[in-house]
Amino acid sequence: MHRVKSTALGLAALISTIVLPAAASAAQCGNDGRGFSAWVEGFKREASSNGISPSVVDQALAGVSYNRATIRADRGQKSFKLSLDQFMQKRGGQAIISRGRKMRAQHAKLFASIESRYGVPAGPLVAIWGMETGFGSFMGKEHTLSAVATLAYDCRRSDYFTEQLYAALQLVGRGDLNPGARGAAHGEIGQTQFLPLNVLKYGVDGDGDGHIDMVRSKTDALASTANFLRGHGWQPGAGYQPGQPNFAAIQGWNAASVYQQAIAIIGAEIDGD
Repeated sequence: MHRVKSTALGLAALISTIVLPAAASAAQCGNDGRGFSAWVEGFKREASSNGISPSVVDQALAGVSYNRATIRADRGQKSFKLSLDQFMQKRGGQAIISRGRKMRAQHAKLFASIESRYGVPAGPLVAIWGMETGFGSFMGKEHTLSAVATLAYDCRRSDYFTEQLYAALQLVGRGDLNPGARGAAHGEIGQTQFLPLNVLKYGVDGDGDGHIDMVRSKTDALASTANFLRGHGWQPGAGYQPGQPNFAAIQGWNAASVYQQAIAIIGAEIDGD
């Protein structure tokens, strides 16, 4: 989920949980894998000097490697150039609606609890859940820390993903991210595909087990997604179609217009609006 617009609430939470580096990157960025190993060693030193436990740094980064699949995905996001109808067809919009209605009914108590707490109805949450991972059935196969480290090293968005890498280290340190975890190509985590920084900002321990488990706990993932939307201005009871107050919160989820519209359409069908 590479979609974050900072809010005052999110920034305050971030400052309280993570020490960001004085410099944006640990060493010279690169556009191929040749300098990656040296970059990682430089980043390890920087992270340790910026308040991350050396044992956490070593544990988290011991298995990272330059991820070419991540680079290919970052350079080739072609589906967002489709028309809305093409995008809906490619992403299986009708199938998500059909199954999403069943998921809403099956987990009615959970969605009612989330709406009571965050003001977000089931529809857009189920739409996001279905579109991102097929309701948790496929959360990605790339090594998460390698994906994030690769993009932090890559010159295209090094500053942005260096922050994501620091956030991932924080998650490892508190036991909310396994160093061997696998997910989507850009390092998105779990059933609704949060980038690490968004887990720090908006992650919720919905099931009360003491951890934010975006992978194995649908309750954590869905509550966190509702909290993300609330953090991006969601107004309880207001509409979420284009032109309505809560569409702006959906825009915070993903920068692509077709994705935003698809969430609104699928969500409304699931909510029965």
